[in-house]
Amino acid sequence: MIGSDAYNYINVLNKAAGASWTKNEIIANNIANVDTPDYKRKDLNFESLLSEALSDASMHTKNMDKKVANLNVAALKPNIYTEYSTLSYRYDGNNVDIDTEQVELASEQIKYQALTTSITSEFQRLQSVLK
Repeated sequence: MIGSDAYNYINVLNKAAGASWTKNEIIANNIANVDTPDYKRKDLNFESLLSEALSDASMHTKNMDKKVANLNVAALKPNIYTEYSTLSYRYDGNNVDIDTEQVELASEQIKYQALTTSITSEFQRLQSVLK
């Protein structure tokens, strides 16, 4: 994490990319355990944390740049949770739906790629300003 408010946008993108990478690993683990009896799918809750943090940081302004600048990135700590819902797709108690997981994995991979591209673009903008 870069220790300046000027780079807070990059820090947020970096935190989101890290959460996206972790979610990719979680989804891959869910897919690997699709045939494990009584396995309960796991997920990560980063988007809701970020949305909540931005709404808290936005009490004083509606400007997104200022919201991100006021955001405490270190406080964004996503956690992995297990989905214990009573819904199960099979008799063995496993609640992983392979089709849903594959769609989620593809979506998360696209999100991760977009985030890393955004980080690269931000550094290229900074580099062009410094020239």
